[in-house]
Amino acid sequence: MPVRFKTDGRVAWITLDRPEALNAIDPESHAALVAAWERFRDADDLRVAVLTGAGRKAFCAGVDIKRMGEFYGKVPAGQRVQVWNREPGIGGLTRNLEVGKPVIAAVNGLCLGGGLELALACDIRLASANASFGLPEVRWAIIPGQGGTQRLPRAVPAAVALEMILTARPIDAARAAAIGLVNRVYPFARLREEAQTMAEAIAAHPPRAVRAALAAVRGGLALPLSEGLRLEQELADPLRDSPDNREAREAFREKRPPRWTVG
Repeated sequence: MPVRFKTDGRVAWITLDRPEALNAIDPESHAALVAAWERFRDADDLRVAVLTGAGRKAFCAGVDIKRMGEFYGKVPAGQRVQVWNREPGIGGLTRNLEVGKPVIAAVNGLCLGGGLELALACDIRLASANASFGLPEVRWAIIPGQGGTQRLPRAVPAAVALEMILTARPIDAARAAAIGLVNRVYPFARLREEAQTMAEAIAAHPPRAVRAALAAVRGGLALPLSEGLRLEQELADPLRDSPDNREAREAFREKRPPRWTVG
């Protein structure tokens, strides 16, 4: 299988497993990723996912160029935009597929093109010290078409995003951390452990509150502040007298760990 799905407690590990092709996304791995995200979304006992790549050379080097035509040859050029606006984007998360739960990208090695666009669609990005990030599409006479031109300027200053997109030059992990593209950088040998630790820290909190906070941030980014504040209250108010909130208060008074409801 080009994608491995394993669980570690309440954490799902989704691994691109084509190291011989630098974990580039071909039609089979795209379909397997979509299935993996749907499986994670629908599993009540899984609260956080970590996306990574097999081996140490690459997280994902983008779309498999040798097979790129298969992605686009199925649909006539005049109909592609309508189809792409309905179907999941490359790797699933890049467009038209919401899982509603936190996703961490554990970026090991090359993270280029569609690989970076997939990482940008994750909520938190951790990197190994040997990671590098880039959008080389203009070099191939195309542009980033899986969210790169939209998510990168939302993640880093617009001028920095334009530099990366227009020069097609990659940046290293230290630079990625300096501009806020990744949250933290670790030695390669510690990346998985640190990603699991962060995922467990998130999974330990009541899932309804985590998902509501995630929805507030994601939704609010696309809204004016006044509308974002309204969205925040719409999501916050039902939690204020929820069973989990009552349990949190009781556990605090009784000096014991809370027992959250699932869902």
